[in-house]
Amino acid sequence: MQKKLIALAVASLASGVATAQTNVTMYGVLDLAYAYSSGNAGRDALGIKIPGKNTFSGITGIGAGNRLGFKGEEALGNGLKAVFTLEYGLDPDINCGIGTCGLNARQQFVGLDSKYGTIALGRQYAPGFNATANNDALDASDFAIQSSLSALNGMTITPNSPARFNNAITYTSPSLSGFKASAIYSFGETRDAFGSYNDKRVSVSDNGKYGLGLNYANGPINFDAVWQSRTNVSVPTTTFPYELAGTGKSINEWYVGGSYDLKVVKLFASYQALDNKNKRDVVTGLRVSGIEDSNLWTLGVTAPIGRGTLGLSYGRLTSDRKWTGDGVSWGAGTQYTYPLSKRTSLYGAYSYFSNNNNVLPGNAGQAIAIPGIVGATGESNYALGAGITHSF
Repeated sequence: MQKKLIALAVASLASGVATAQTNVTMYGVLDLAYAYSSGNAGRDALGIKIPGKNTFSGITGIGAGNRLGFKGEEALGNGLKAVFTLEYGLDPDINCGIGTCGLNARQQFVGLDSKYGTIALGRQYAPGFNATANNDALDASDFAIQSSLSALNGMTITPNSPARFNNAITYTSPSLSGFKASAIYSFGETRDAFGSYNDKRVSVSDNGKYGLGLNYANGPINFDAVWQSRTNVSVPTTTFPYELAGTGKSINEWYVGGSYDLKVVKLFASYQALDNKNKRDVVTGLRVSGIEDSNLWTLGVTAPIGRGTLGLSYGRLTSDRKWTGDGVSWGAGTQYTYPLSKRTSLYGAYSYFSNNNNVLPGNAGQAIAIPGIVGATGESNYALGAGITHSF
């Protein structure tokens, strides 16, 4: 009996030590709303008006990305910690959870953290993700103007999925007098059109990505500056002459944004630009990569109204179409968020977008929960929604 008590005490002590050194947290967000979006269907390739409207009506998540995640750390001694995050997207309005629609990984990384900063490896946020979310009056929701317009032209400085880089190594500095720096490099790991890594047809730097970010947060002020680049952007071919290794050019982006809290109101502003150095098609005048030079600016304001917060935002995207004139899209939106508790909020939102006849169709590389929210070429589109968000 005495031996059993001693063994139990030793096991309890060991368990206590392990608990003190290791900490794992499960967390998540559930967001569902009714959304309605409608706009004219636009025109076909010959300029003939397409009959009908592009209309969406249904249940979807629009206020915050649905997710389930696990994060943890282990004390290694002398202030050094091992850290990890495994975070997966969910679609709770349909039969699409973890494993039923693929893993849909938002973040997957492991790294080391110390007083000198954090180094991590895996699928991670580029600096542009947090920067755009920091400086958005509509909380970077699917009704947010910057979110939708950056998606339209294939930007990676966005609060959407393209700001998550695969095969990445990151460094994040500690905060020094309000300043924090971050850097990321994503290995392209690009195969040629035949599925191999033949260095005569593809370079080890083809389609790699990197980014640098600087954030300043102190009192009422927040400021972000970001540079991100996609290097040697290439489209491998199966016919001679093959796409030569390293012949693609870069797509470079930069961003500045900030906010200032006056207590009565909070002001937001941002400006970003994209420079695609790849060649144009000799017939259409479009970039071979399908992404045009562009610039995007936004203004916003939030104010406390009752227990909730009202946000207003306006933005304008201009794309260089070279031979046909600039493509111009502008949007305006509003969102009211009413907290029921620290974890649960109700919200309602509205947005309106307008596009001229030179705007390219939305870039397929970025997913927005409300299909066609920006609208068709030469048309306008409006959307409205109301829902609930719960975090745990």
